[in-house]
Amino acid sequence: MDRNSAIGITLIAALLLVYFYWFSPAPKPVAQNVEPTVQTEAKADTVRRLEAVPDSVLAAKYGDLSTAMKGEETSTLFENEDLKVTFSNKGGLIREVELKKFKTYSQKALKLMTPDASTFKLKTIYQGKDLDLYGLYYTLSQRKNADSTEVVYTVALANGAKIEQIYSIPAQGYEIGYKLRTEGLNEQLAGENLALHWTNIVRPIEKDLADTRINTTISYYTDADGFKELNQRSKDKESAAVAQPLKWVTVKEKFFLSAIIAKTAFAGGNVETSIDNADSSVVKHANIDLQIAKSQLAAGKADFKFYFGPNDYKKIGKVTEGFRKNVYLGWPPVYWINKFVIFPVFHFLTGIISNYGLIIIILVLLLKLVLFPLSYKSYLSMAKMKVLKPELDEIKERVGDDMTKVQQEQMKLYSQVGVNPISGCIPVLLQMPLIFAMFYLFPASIELRQQPLLWAEDLSTYDSLIRLPFVVPFLGNHLSLFTLLMTASTLIYTWQNNQISSVQGPMKSMSYIMPLVFLFVLNSFSAGLTFYYFISNLVTFAQQAIIKRFVDEDKIRAIMEENKKKNASGGGKKSKFMSKLEEAMKSSEEARRKAEEERRNKKK
Repeated sequence: MDRNSAIGITLIAALLLVYFYWFSPAPKPVAQNVEPTVQTEAKADTVRRLEAVPDSVLAAKYGDLSTAMKGEETSTLFENEDLKVTFSNKGGLIREVELKKFKTYSQKALKLMTPDASTFKLKTIYQGKDLDLYGLYYTLSQRKNADSTEVVYTVALANGAKIEQIYSIPAQGYEIGYKLRTEGLNEQLAGENLALHWTNIVRPIEKDLADTRINTTISYYTDADGFKELNQRSKDKESAAVAQPLKWVTVKEKFFLSAIIAKTAFAGGNVETSIDNADSSVVKHANIDLQIAKSQLAAGKADFKFYFGPNDYKKIGKVTEGFRKNVYLGWPPVYWINKFVIFPVFHFLTGIISNYGLIIIILVLLLKLVLFPLSYKSYLSMAKMKVLKPELDEIKERVGDDMTKVQQEQMKLYSQVGVNPISGCIPVLLQMPLIFAMFYLFPASIELRQQPLLWAEDLSTYDSLIRLPFVVPFLGNHLSLFTLLMTASTLIYTWQNNQISSVQGPMKSMSYIMPLVFLFVLNSFSAGLTFYYFISNLVTFAQQAIIKRFVDEDKIRAIMEENKKKNASGGGKKSKFMSKLEEAMKSSEEARRKAEEERRNKKK
């Protein structure tokens, strides 16, 4: 890279910094705590009446419980700072949940539960007959408990017996407490467990349906096995039977969670997801069956809570044990790097900077600074190979197409001048976990959702500035401009390296093919990720230009000549690696000769 190129890159970086500083959005005002509010509706379109069934039939079948099996359905809305929750007196259920601080990709209200998409049933045996406790009509009451509002739904029976559901809605947050209580019914409810059935139709709320589908599943947690989830990338029906106690179960979408969590544990359960690829109005179908021990009801210990909110790594760690695993950080050692380094730094920056483009640039600079010693060693190795390139080319011309002989001569030259041919690869390999950590950071960060940058309207998904009138296999019907810029800069970087590399033939061609492969792979990935890699390439160009000023190729050549003289006079000392490499090459050559002799003998 010459002086003009370095100046150009510096000016581009300066312009980007000025843009992010002057045109960054103003920080949002801090929301004040809001007391939960309530609104009751009994409109004609929200009232449903039970089909006419003779009272005598119900009374004969269910006794005094029959009075709770008929009624008029009314809905009641409660709000806190973060949620709008609509309850129904039929079943005493949560019918609708809206997240007030989030919108769908099309800027509509984001609802994790709706009456037409989510259903609950709580089945048991009452006096020898099947009964759904969520099919009864309850009486609503409410009360204050510190800064929370308690919503109580009750079915009162004779002799003081009753069924009670108590919801606790705090002034802020995404958790809703839930207690299920029965009094005087222990002998009338048969069986050891009550069966809770939760059916959820997950609707599209993000830009990319295909990406949403491969990030939607059911996850659950047991003390015995820890965090588990169904295969989220599967296009077939997935299911799991859990015979051991369950702590919690979650319908996990890409950026949002709908969960039920037991204070003690569910006795067991079954989970299932299915998908209809032809139906674009549905992401996936999720079915959850859980067993609630009847003994918990009798002892007043059937305590649970719901979580309806963002899959935010900062927030969900406090919800319950193992809940933070819903944000996938990668496999070890990438997981440890993300957990203890990348995510803490990223969240620190998001707490003090509102512009995510600037945050990504700072992440690039910090990572390049940390990796600078490795980058320097890698460039130094490349400089040595550049000095040796004329001699390596001469070997290829002299030996011809015999690749084994070429490699032997090259190893001999490396040994003479004291160069380890793979010393440049080791720093690159050591950098890979940090580079891959970013691959998991950006797609998993809800902070990037609906955050604009330049032409990208949402950094959590691909930028589709260039739309195609047709679908290209493995690429889609769009071209991400950030991905194109990343690919172009990677090709330029590859070309620069190949000018000083001794690699020839298929390997050299492969170095140009890989960036094109990543164009297809990353075209539908997060724009934040491809923007990061593009900026990283620009910084790499500048970094190499700076390092080049401190690497004296004439001095390297002089050291190599000195090493060659020492080895020629017998005073040089080979490294263990070079000695083993030469032995391996000799063994390979000996094996090749024996194979050729055997072929000749067979022909005779």
